[in-house]
Amino acid sequence: MPFKDLKLNKPISRALEEAGYNEPTLVQEKTIPLVLERKDLITSAQTGTGKTAAFALPILQLLFDRQDAPKKGKKIKALIVSPTRELAVQIEENFKTYGKYSNLRTAVIYGGIPIDPQVDILKKGVDILIATPGRLLDLHKQELLHLNAVEILVLDEADLMLDLGFIDDVKKIERLCPEEKQTLLFSATIPFKVEELAKTILKSPERINISPDLPTASNVSQQLYYVPKKHKMELCLHLLRNDIKGSILIFRRTKLGVDKLEQSLAKNGYKVESLHGDKSQNDRKTALGKFKNNYVNILIATDLAARGIDVKELDAVINFDLPNLPDTYVHRIGRTGRAGKMGTAYSFCSADEKEYIKNIQQSIHVQIPVVEEHPYPLDPKAKPEIHKKKVGSKYKKGRKGQGSKKNKKRWY
Repeated sequence: MPFKDLKLNKPISRALEEAGYNEPTLVQEKTIPLVLERKDLITSAQTGTGKTAAFALPILQLLFDRQDAPKKGKKIKALIVSPTRELAVQIEENFKTYGKYSNLRTAVIYGGIPIDPQVDILKKGVDILIATPGRLLDLHKQELLHLNAVEILVLDEADLMLDLGFIDDVKKIERLCPEEKQTLLFSATIPFKVEELAKTILKSPERINISPDLPTASNVSQQLYYVPKKHKMELCLHLLRNDIKGSILIFRRTKLGVDKLEQSLAKNGYKVESLHGDKSQNDRKTALGKFKNNYVNILIATDLAARGIDVKELDAVINFDLPNLPDTYVHRIGRTGRAGKMGTAYSFCSADEKEYIKNIQQSIHVQIPVVEEHPYPLDPKAKPEIHKKKVGSKYKKGRKGQGSKKNKKRWY
């Protein structure tokens, strides 16, 4: 099906053609007509399926013919709530790409940066606002923005939004908008808590479920390496020297793990940047910009930070730490192998992660090929490593009274 069959107007179609869009993805094909019919909607689809365009294109179409002149003062008619700053920025970029031949004004607001520049943008008038929950409610509390004209509310990555503890904020934002509005909920997965939220804020929603059985992309080659946890770093360096080239995204489970891996790779001469929640917004934006513009070819990230990453030509994904959820694995490896190009996903599995890989393979209905010929194989009989807690400096010898029964309580 070509995009013209979706009956998008000429300015939007022209922008799509210039951006290289030829045919809609499955989620776009199913979603766009329903949004244009003003239906409430719950859409479940994995990362990389084109969800942003699925709601951005029909929103632009619906608002196109009723654009307020800037002099009359634009009011927020469409509100897209995003869980992370990176994802919010990416959504704004897409809206601007698709709406370049309209007079619709788009803006993005998020925390972690000074508020005054965002206030100045809002004062000029905005048709479409993309926002993270905290900054949005902060600006509303200060009466610096109003949501009384919102016609379309989009909750993007709803499962992540709730995982981050934004459920009360989301409910409050929904109540601040008019009762009569169109609400669209997009989520990679639809767990129970997302279902419960949907029941309270959507009216007779249509449902679209793309890839419910967690199939992985056919153009992603998967490789599994069994390796002792203590040798994962050596295996990573070995593969980077000999096998893995190009643009590489590496996933680690924790922020500390991201920092340690970044330091090790940098010491070994690799051009690397990292993303995680403790980084400032400017640092995160700089890191992502360097990666997208090929100033560095390796980016290390946690799953949360990576939700906002959209890199079109990613050659490889490395699961340095395996995720404990199958859908997270699918999201990760779906970052590569896009736009008709092949990609490769390398997964490192230590003894304590064997249960994770078992669940992943059951869910995706694929036995991931195991690479046995590498320098750091895992003993098949190896048991999960037990990490003893290190005694902190306050327990060191040489300080009077430490460790005695008399003083034990103060040190706990």
